[in-house]
Amino acid sequence: MPLSTLVKIAGDLYRDLKMIPFHAPVANVYDPADYAREPLKMYLEKYGQAPKRVVFVGMNPGPWGMVQTGVPFGEVNLVRDWMGIEGNVGVPERPHPKRPVEGFTCRRREVSGQRLWGWARRRFGSSERFFRENFVLNYCPLAFFDERGRNLTPEKLRVSDRETLFGLCDDASRESIRVLEPQFVLGIGKFAFERLSFALEGMKVRIGRITHPSPANPMANRGWEDIIEKELAKLGITLPPLSDPDRQLVISDR
Repeated sequence: MPLSTLVKIAGDLYRDLKMIPFHAPVANVYDPADYAREPLKMYLEKYGQAPKRVVFVGMNPGPWGMVQTGVPFGEVNLVRDWMGIEGNVGVPERPHPKRPVEGFTCRRREVSGQRLWGWARRRFGSSERFFRENFVLNYCPLAFFDERGRNLTPEKLRVSDRETLFGLCDDASRESIRVLEPQFVLGIGKFAFERLSFALEGMKVRIGRITHPSPANPMANRGWEDIIEKELAKLGITLPPLSDPDRQLVISDR
């Protein structure tokens, strides 16, 4: 697989999404594939080599994660220090004053990203070991804010906007999964799982769901790592022991 393939999918999706005239309650739209394309490109090229065994898919960028770094669930410290990714980050076309983009100088921490990538680091050790057979994407690459700067998840958009958005993101998800050739695709949370179940229907992949690590999810605040490791086990995915991070995910035949 040419390493530029995932970059091209992201660039084509950026071009197509730019044509959508989002309506209220959306006041500001951030697309990290535009202003944070340098670290995003580094992430896709450094770690996006196919085939993967498991692809984790989130919903859309968080304001203190991918919005800042261009990397899905991209908590600044873990992206820079664990993944070895850092690059130029500009600003969105229409930034909201309550949602600044500071790039890798941002001091706010993305809890979801701390949990997800922190788990990957503790379980696998190095980023190279994790990404050898695993990858993380977001279903939708855009972040949405209302007039007061409140975060809007994709399902809160106007129906007509949502339908156009989902159609384009469905297509990009199918293309990305064809490129990555995983055995298993896991939606991080209900939204991603439902969209993947629709978008990937008929493809030869096994689709599952794990609990979203957001602190807004009460379940995630009760030992998220233990919860998702049990969920992975139920899906037939066994993990390497912490003392032997060189072993990769193994998927059973059940």
